[in-house]
Amino acid sequence: QVQLVESGGGLVQAGGSLRLSCQASGRTLTNYAMGWFRQAPGKEREFVAAISWSGDSTTYADSVKGRFTISRDNAKNTIALQMDSLEPEDTAVYYCAAANSRYRRRNQDNYSYWGQGTQVTVSS
Repeated sequence: QVQLVESGGGLVQAGGSLRLSCQASGRTLTNYAMGWFRQAPGKEREFVAAISWSGDSTTYADSVKGRFTISRDNAKNTIALQMDSLEPEDTAVYYCAAANSRYRRRNQDNYSYWGQGTQVTVSS
């Protein structure tokens, strides 16, 4: 079992930045690719970013490419999502997840463990 706890969400103005963190416990994250997903009110949960077990491969949704950066620190069992140039459309609950693979995945069906989510609100 892997327990995931997100932090770092909040309220920010458009154009601003936030850094989300996800702390894992229970198992070492070196066995898992990791991802970030988000769910806006009234919408389906969608893929944001993913990173391989080693951190050497990443992938992003087109809507966040160039603005968001996913990273991981396996020694600390954490992953992060640096979000810059935030837009009101980025408002959502953001979830950290651990994949059932060591290689990055975009489909949430490939993820076995999920955090409880952290709210990000971007005002215009």
